[in-house]
Amino acid sequence: MPACTVHLLSLSSPISVFLSALNSTRLEPLVTSKVIRWIITPTTLSTSPLLTTQWHIMLIVPTTDPLPASLETHIRASFSLPAGVPSRLVDNFAATNAKLLRPDKGGVPALTGALGAPRVASSAQSLELSPTLQSWIQDFSQQEGRGAVSMLNLLAFAEGKKADYLQYGKAFAESIGSRRGGNAKIVGNVIGKKDGWDEMALAHYPSILHFADMLASEDYQEVNHKYRVGSLRDTCILCTSELSEELKLESSKL
Repeated sequence: MPACTVHLLSLSSPISVFLSALNSTRLEPLVTSKVIRWIITPTTLSTSPLLTTQWHIMLIVPTTDPLPASLETHIRASFSLPAGVPSRLVDNFAATNAKLLRPDKGGVPALTGALGAPRVASSAQSLELSPTLQSWIQDFSQQEGRGAVSMLNLLAFAEGKKADYLQYGKAFAESIGSRRGGNAKIVGNVIGKKDGWDEMALAHYPSILHFADMLASEDYQEVNHKYRVGSLRDTCILCTSELSEELKLESSKL
């Protein structure tokens, strides 16, 4: 099982300058994303530095080696989590991911209509649509958030409850997530259960509205509350937007 690392980076340089430096190394990340905002915040695990640092970039790289020394001058702070990811997800990931980020015409499912009469909760911490999250999604979707989003999930299971979460994952893949274009494209076991985390996952959605459509729906929330919520002793979800190859290429010219 290949070992990968999730790196959250707080930069001391503009993103374009960091990308130029990254392109000058031999490192080939699986994912390079701009950090957008927290959807769910951790309650006990890794709260510092996760909640005390402004993150700019997320990298997922196919190695547990430290980042190249040439990048250090551009990084103010970092948080790293190593994970073993199945070969079937890593092999040909670039081609698979490109199809998700740039789907064929007709390849993105329509919204189900759940946002017309959404199920709303007071907080988003149980992965529900709160008034605050709903307002942000509406604004984001009309501005920079018109494309795909990638949600970084960190998971710590309650004792004896992993099987419940697997039931949730099965339903996500077969119906409640996939019918909105949701795809858990990277999933891995945290090596050494660093900082108490058990697993990490990166979930793709065709747009932030597809993610919101899922949260707003009764079919999703029935499964969420039956299997997911009680199975986790802690979790967090960070919304990111993967940087286009065009932008990364442009940065390499700096």
